[in-house]
Amino acid sequence: MNFDVIVIGAGAAGMMCAMEASGRGRRVLIIDHVEIIGERIRISGGGRCNFTNREVSAANYLSQNPHFCRSALARFSSRDFLAMVERRRIPYHEREHGQLFCDDSAQDIIEMLRTGCDDGGVQWAFPCKVHGIERSVEGQGFAVSSDQGLFHCQSLVIACGGLAAPKIGASPFGYQVAKQFGIGVVAPKPALVPLALAPETLGPLQPLSGSSLTAATRCGTGNPEFREQVLITHRGLSGPAILQISSYWQMQEYGGMRGPVEIDLLPGIDPATWLAEARQSKMLLPNLLALYLPRRFALEWCALQGWQLRPVSDFSRRDLEGVAHALKGWALMPSGTLGFAKAEVTLGGVSTDELSSKTMEAKRLPGLYFIGEVVDVTGWLGGYNFQWAWSSGWVAGQFA
Repeated sequence: MNFDVIVIGAGAAGMMCAMEASGRGRRVLIIDHVEIIGERIRISGGGRCNFTNREVSAANYLSQNPHFCRSALARFSSRDFLAMVERRRIPYHEREHGQLFCDDSAQDIIEMLRTGCDDGGVQWAFPCKVHGIERSVEGQGFAVSSDQGLFHCQSLVIACGGLAAPKIGASPFGYQVAKQFGIGVVAPKPALVPLALAPETLGPLQPLSGSSLTAATRCGTGNPEFREQVLITHRGLSGPAILQISSYWQMQEYGGMRGPVEIDLLPGIDPATWLAEARQSKMLLPNLLALYLPRRFALEWCALQGWQLRPVSDFSRRDLEGVAHALKGWALMPSGTLGFAKAEVTLGGVSTDELSSKTMEAKRLPGLYFIGEVVDVTGWLGGYNFQWAWSSGWVAGQFA
């Protein structure tokens, strides 16, 4: 029951770390409370796993310390993980924005990791519930008590994820371990998550429910803009462009007052010039907008603004400037998110101030490591969070 390394969490980061540590000749045990390992991998990307992205940099991540992830991402890059996939001869394809997916099944990635662990002699304990963790009496290593007995190790790696997707086993266990040992935690929040709207905002939008269009979202100052699909739902806002901006909207709570989310309904188009050129048109404004927007959306959005029955020629120059402004910055103030049950990942987590960016080891507690989603590093939608799992897991595996 003695091991060099115990990894708690048999997900993406945990299996990567175990595989790397065992490859160094370390005796490794992986513990997880679930019955089926790698479930987050299996269900991702519609079952095909968006396992990384062609272009990955620190700019694709949010953290209280935006530079923390640089070291791990540089030392084990998306190209390094892709090389693993190619060596395994897993067929894959690229979609928009550099996203890489398995051709066949996400199970191919799970099997690659599990085989790598098995080849290194990694032992498995799942389903296995951890009851407690203590420092060894001598102060070197850790004792992990569980429903399968007491395990001892020199290095303990916490890779049990965050709070997103509780239906498949997410729990606050990793944060509890951090707090037990006096390690700071940035308050976890749902990220890459649909946004809710207050009843007074949502009510007038009901005719738009179910509408989908390509738009650009932004919030705050200095944050990126995301041009993808936006979906109006019966509860608020969803779609990839909303999921992306939701993380930045959540970050405002850490840094100050939250502002609205702004939606550019005509990204890449200058509506002020276009409307000025069409100023003498007898077309109704919704029909004109339908040249670029879905017809139903154009009609209902103009009705929301009170513009549905007026031809363009009835608008003054100032009126058309107002229309252009609304098209480029439709501002909606979310009341919150749809929570961890609908979130892709967790924002916040174990404070990066407490960890070495080169090893992922706790600065004040040698032998204790935190990797993956449990750490305060959150990626964009599009394979970035898996890449953080691979990179942080790989780094810890070199030292644990």
